[in-house]
Parts: sequence; C-alpha cells; structure tokens
Amino acid sequence: MGLNNVLVLSQVTTYILALLLALCIIIPISFHLIDFKGHCLLFSNGTWRETDGQLVVNWASQGYCDYTLSWAGFSLLIALVQTYRFTAQLCRGTESTFLSAFFDVVVSIVMAGAALAGAVIITMGYQTWCNAIMLRFEACEDATINDIDKDDGIDTRMFYTQLGTAQFGAWTSWVCWVGLAMFALLKLCKYHQQENIRVSMARERARLVTDRQSPLVE
Repeated sequence: MGLNNVLVLSQVTTYILALLLALCIIIPISFHLIDFKGHCLLFSNGTWRETDGQLVVNWASQGYCDYTLSWAGFSLLIALVQTYRFTAQLCRGTESTFLSAFFDVVVSIVMAGAALAGAVIITMGYQTWCNAIMLRFEACEDATINDIDKDDGIDTRMFYTQLGTAQFGAWTSWVCWVGLAMFALLKLCKYHQQENIRVSMARERARLVTDRQSPLVE
C-alpha cells in the first residue's frame, strides 16, 4: 500500500471518528436543552434560597449551547462529505489534486480551532455551573437526585451525563481535527515534492536536449 493510500485510509478512519464524536455532542446538548426548558447551563450560576433550599438561577446566554451545536453540526456535515469523498477515492484508486489537498488543510485547521473553542466553552461553562451547585452539595452530580430549581421546572436528572459526554466528545473531536490537519499537510507536502520532482526532470530533459543540439549548431 502506497503512502497516499495510507494517508487516505487514515483520513477516512479519522473522519468517521469525527462524525461519531459530533453526534456525542449534538445529541446530549439537544436533550439537555429539552430537559432544561431551553435554558443553557453553560456559564449559568445562581444563589441558594435559605427559605426552601432552591437555586435561584442566573441563566447565561443560550448562545453558548447554540455555538456548541453549530460547530458540531458543521463537523458532522464535513465529516460525512469527506468520508464519502475519500472512500470513493480509495475504491477508484484516484488521488486528490493539489488544490483540493490545500482546501482540506484550511478546513481542518478552521475546524480544529472551532472545536478547541467549543471544548473550552463546554469545560469552563460547565465548571461555572458546578461551582454554583457545590455551594450546597459536595459534588456536582448530587444535583441530579434533587429538585434544585422548581421555579423553572428543569429536569436535572441527566445533566451530569449529558454534559460529561459532550465534554468528552468536544475534546476528542478537537484531537481528531488536529490529526486531520496533519494528514492533509502531509499530503500537501507530498504533492509539492512530486511537483518539484516533475519540474526538475523537465529542466533536466531541456538541458539534455540543448546539449545534444549544441554540436550540430557549431
């Protein structure tokens, strides 16, 4: 198996993994928004009422969850398209062009940046929420077995699992996109090297032709 086929096979495998990880983000966050009546717990905090022990939540912007769903959705779509594209290349035995390889590098780097931002948002936003929870409970997951906010009618039974899964999916997805950027860069370097070899061979042929014609001219 040639170097190009190894790279393409690695890309296909990583794109499939990125697709599955995108689902690990989209599905839990979507269910979380349903359970929390449209509220996003990321960067939300609050105070505990002394009268009834309920949490008075200061809900943060839903844009944090919207961004998470958006970049994960793009990740899912791109991974799906690229998986089909590279699988077709493997089956047909064809190769990408230099331009398409350059496009893959740009897309992978952009998605790696988006994934890193999303992972940081989930991690820090979730920590902010847990800090508020742990003002009363010893651990953040303790809120899953208690009605902490009857006023908003949220269901907290699954938030710990949902956000934990999304956090895992976000960070692992970032690793995948970094890997995809590296694979695309290797392929781009390979094409650049091949182009340099072709140019060098063309120059050498032109020099040899010139050397052969020189005695005839004299």
